Amino acid sequence: MPDFKHVTYSWDDAHAEKLDPVARLVYRSNILGADQRITNTGGGNTSSKIMETDPLTGGQTEVLWVKGSGGDLRTSKRENFSSLYQDKLIGLQSVYAAKPSNGLKTHAEDEMVGMYFHTTFNLNPRPSSIDTPLHSFLSGKHVDHMHPNAIIAIAASKNCEALTKEIFGGEMGYVPWMRPGFELGLAMQEIEKQNPSTQAIMMGQHGFISWDNDDKKCYELTLRLIDKAAQYIEEKYAAKGGDVKAFGGQKYPTLPEEQRRDTFAKILPWLRGQVSQQKRFIGTIQDDEKILRFVNAADAPRLAELGTSCPDHFLRTKIKPLYVAWDPQNEDLAALKEKLAAGLVAYREDYARYYESCKHANSPAMRDPNPTVVLIPGLGMIAWGKDKSESRVTAEFYNCAVEVMRGAEAIDTYISLPQQEAFDIEYWLLEEAKLQRMPAEKELERQVVIVIGAGSGIGKETAHRLVKEGAHIVCVDMNLEAAQATAKEITDKYGLGIGVAGTGISNCGPAVALQGNITDRAGIRAMLDQVALAYGGFDHICITAGIFVPSDTTGHIPDDKWSLTFAINVSGSYFVADEAYKTWKEQGLQGNLVLTTSANAAVAKKGSLAYDTSKAAANHLVRELAVELAPLIRVNGVAPATVVSGSAMFPRDRVIGSLAKYDIPFTEDEATESLVSKLAQFYADRTLTKSPITPADQAEAYFLLVTKRLSKTTGQIITVDGGLHEAFLR
Repeated sequence: MPDFKHVTYSWDDAHAEKLDPVARLVYRSNILGADQRITNTGGGNTSSKIMETDPLTGGQTEVLWVKGSGGDLRTSKRENFSSLYQDKLIGLQSVYAAKPSNGLKTHAEDEMVGMYFHTTFNLNPRPSSIDTPLHSFLSGKHVDHMHPNAIIAIAASKNCEALTKEIFGGEMGYVPWMRPGFELGLAMQEIEKQNPSTQAIMMGQHGFISWDNDDKKCYELTLRLIDKAAQYIEEKYAAKGGDVKAFGGQKYPTLPEEQRRDTFAKILPWLRGQVSQQKRFIGTIQDDEKILRFVNAADAPRLAELGTSCPDHFLRTKIKPLYVAWDPQNEDLAALKEKLAAGLVAYREDYARYYESCKHANSPAMRDPNPTVVLIPGLGMIAWGKDKSESRVTAEFYNCAVEVMRGAEAIDTYISLPQQEAFDIEYWLLEEAKLQRMPAEKELERQVVIVIGAGSGIGKETAHRLVKEGAHIVCVDMNLEAAQATAKEITDKYGLGIGVAGTGISNCGPAVALQGNITDRAGIRAMLDQVALAYGGFDHICITAGIFVPSDTTGHIPDDKWSLTFAINVSGSYFVADEAYKTWKEQGLQGNLVLTTSANAAVAKKGSLAYDTSKAAANHLVRELAVELAPLIRVNGVAPATVVSGSAMFPRDRVIGSLAKYDIPFTEDEATESLVSKLAQFYADRTLTKSPITPADQAEAYFLLVTKRLSKTTGQIITVDGGLHEAFLR
C-alpha cells in the first residue's frame, strides 16, 4: 500500500474485485470524494471508457461513463453518471470545427453541450457535464479531474507553469486557464499528442487531470501527484516560518471563545437582516484556528480583495468576501456594527460596478449583490446560503480558498482570475439555465422556526409539518432528550445529523435541539442566542408547551400549582415574546409568533379551573402582543380541544382517570393504545365532526399561521376543536 502523508489511501482490492466496471467507477469516485484534500463538495469528476453491448446493434461499443452535471463524488451512485458513445463524442470534433469562431468560441461551446444528447448511450437521462470533452479526448481509459487545494495553490500561483515543471518534471503538462468545455478538451488532446508519456495536466487557476488505462493505477497516480504537491508546499511553508509567518503574520488578536460567542450572538441577527434584503439567508459561523489565523493576519485584506481563483470556489463564495477591518482589541461592538454597515454598502456598490463593467448584451439580470462570506478579525468567518447545507458548503469552499492562498503565498504569489473571466463563469448562460431548471423553493425555505414544546404531542407534529415545507427547525423542550429525538427524526430524514448549536461549521443541520424553560427569562435569552449561533437568526416561534393540573376532589388546586399553571401557560409565552422581539427588531425581518391557547378558554369546565383561566388569559395575551409587536411580527393563537393521542398531557394514569370519571368501560390490563382510543372517541363524540382530534390537525393550523397564506391575520385565535358549539364565538 502506498505511503502518502497528505491524502488518505482507501483502495480495497477485495471490494473492487467484486464490482462490475461501472460500479468500480462509482467506487473510485466515492473514495476520491470522501477526502476533502482531494476534491471539494460537488467538485471534480471521474470517468471510465467501458466496452458495452449496443442495444441497437447487439455489437460491442466503447462507452464513456462520466460523472454527470451536478452531484457530488463522495455520494454519487450509478444513476449520477452519464453514458455516451465514445466514437460519437470524438466525431463531434468535426462539428465543433465547422462552427463559426467567436473569440474564445463561447457561443460554439454552449451549442456543443446540447450536442451531447445526440451521443447518449442506452437512453441514459443523466445530463452530461461540461467537462465531458476533457475525459473523452484524453487517451486514458480512466480519468480523474480533481480540485485539491495543494494543486490549485500551484495553479493559482503567478509562475504556475514554471512551478509545474519544477515540482513534477515532465510528468505533468500545463494548460493556461480556459473555461471548461470543448476547446479545453482539444487543448489537452494536443498536449498528450505532443508528449505521449504525459499522464497528467495542470489546469491554470483550476485544478488538474490525470489518467491511466488501469483504474487502480489511475487512482494511485491521482493521489501521488496531490501528495507530491502538498509535500512541496509544506516544505516551502515551513521554511518561510510556518503558521507564525503565514499571510504576513498576525496583526489582530483572537477574542476568547466566550467573548466570540457573545459577540456573534449579538451581531448575527442584525447582519442576517442586512444581507437578507432580497431573499433570506441562513448562516454558518466558523472560528477555528485555521480561519482565525487568516482573518487575523496582516495580508488578509489584500488576499480577500483578490477573491477566489478556482471557479468551483467563487460560484459559492461570490467573486470575493467582505473583509471588515475591525480591531477586536481596541474597538467595541458598536464600531463593528458601524464598519459592517459601511462595508455592506461598499460591497453592494462594488458588485454592481463589477456587473455593469463585465456584462454582455444577453447576460442574466444582476443577482443578489450581498456577500455570502464575511470575514471579521478576532471572530472568524460567517457564511450565508439559502439553507444550512448551502451555508456550510459556502464555508467549506472559502476554507479551500484560504488553503489555496496559503499554499500559493508559500511557494510564489497568489493570483486570481481576471474579473471578466470570473463574470463569464458566474453569469454563464448554461449555469443560468441550470438555475432556472431547479424546482421552485418550498414555502418555508430560507426560514428558521423555533418550536417550543417540540419533544412530544402538538409540538413534535408541528416540527415535522414545518420542515416538510423547507423550514429549519429549532426543537426546544424542557426534556432535552425528547427535543433531541425530534431533531434526530428530522435530520435523519432531511439532511445532515443533529448538532449542537453554535459549535462551528460541521455540526448543525436542518434541525437542532435545545433545552428550554419558558418560565426562566435568562434561559430564554440564552436559548435565542444559541439559535443565532446555529442559523444566524430566526423568523417564527411556535409555543406549544403547556401544563394541565387538575383540581382535587374538593374542586381546589394548591397555590403552587395555580402559580405554575399561569407561569407556563401565560407568563412563559410573554417572556418568550419579549425576549424574541429584541432579536426580531435587530433583524428587521417580518415574522410570526403563534401561541397555544385552548377551547377551554371559552368554555368553563369542572375540574380544570387553573388551566381554563390561564388559557383565557393566553387568548387575551395573543391580542395584546399583536398590538405591541405590530407591524413587524404577527401574533396569533391556536386553540385545540382535547388532544389525547400523542399528547404528553395524557399519560396512562390520566387516561384511566378520565375513563373512570366519564364511566367509560375499560379493564386495568387493557393496552394503553386502546385506552387512548376510547377516550379520544369519547371527546370526539361531543363535537360536531365526531372525529378524534390529532396533533397533526393542530400542526396544520401552525403551518398556516407561519406562512404568508394568512398574511393579513393577526391577533386572532384559530380553533381546531372538531366543532365544539359551546365554544362558538359569543
